[in-house]
Amino acid sequence: MAGLPFTLTSRLELDGDRILVAVRSDGTAIHRVERRDSGAYFVKTTPHRSKDALRFHLSIEAERLVWLGKQGFPVPGVVDVGADDDMMWLVTTAVEGRPAADWPNPAERPAVIAAVADFTRALHALPAEGCPFNRSLAVSLRWARTAAFTGQIDLNDLDEHHSGWSAQQLLDKLEATEPPPEDELVVCHGDLCLDNLLIDTATLAVSGVLDVGRLGLADRWVDLAIAVRDISEEQSDDGQADAFLRRYGMAGADERRLRYYRLLDEFF
Repeated sequence: MAGLPFTLTSRLELDGDRILVAVRSDGTAIHRVERRDSGAYFVKTTPHRSKDALRFHLSIEAERLVWLGKQGFPVPGVVDVGADDDMMWLVTTAVEGRPAADWPNPAERPAVIAAVADFTRALHALPAEGCPFNRSLAVSLRWARTAAFTGQIDLNDLDEHHSGWSAQQLLDKLEATEPPPEDELVVCHGDLCLDNLLIDTATLAVSGVLDVGRLGLADRWVDLAIAVRDISEEQSDDGQADAFLRRYGMAGADERRLRYYRLLDEFF
């Protein structure tokens, strides 16, 4: 099991077939391990992170997975979370479903987008006072500045209109842009791209929620801006983004918040 910590593989008997699923920025990797007798696990590993990091801190993600599962949402079960001298890891159970991104059947895409909208509305309807995680601007802007100063922005994964920009250019733009007022904080996923929602191929309902490490209380447009961006970029029919917002309960897009939270997302 090269690439995974010996401590982890020995303790959990991760002796099945291993498939590298994804490699993310900052050295994060995700493997699927097909265990011979007891189903599949997903293993996410990353270099050590400070406790105040908002990107790929695996104990933070584990806390949010457990909390969101207790609220009745379909999340992977946490099997193990830990660290050794080389890296941190998070092991979860596999959740069935296909990512909402790049849905193969065009005729089903409106139903998939409706399922994403229904999930988003249900998540945002959770009681804010019961959520222990903070993703407000006070927290997110502090992280954005830290990310810019310490080289933690993935400059190879920027929106097209920021392609080729430096971290300082992004930070200058962010600092020059007045934040929208946070009129109401709701429970947000924090990275609501279509890859992070799994859809049951039979029912076309959301069957799994992934990558919840940035979940917390924030302006609802933190989620809506990223979902609208993904839907607009991955759908040939531009009307699907408007349909998503209508299904969610919005009469239309808040262009100021769309632009601001897409800009802020570049730092994560």
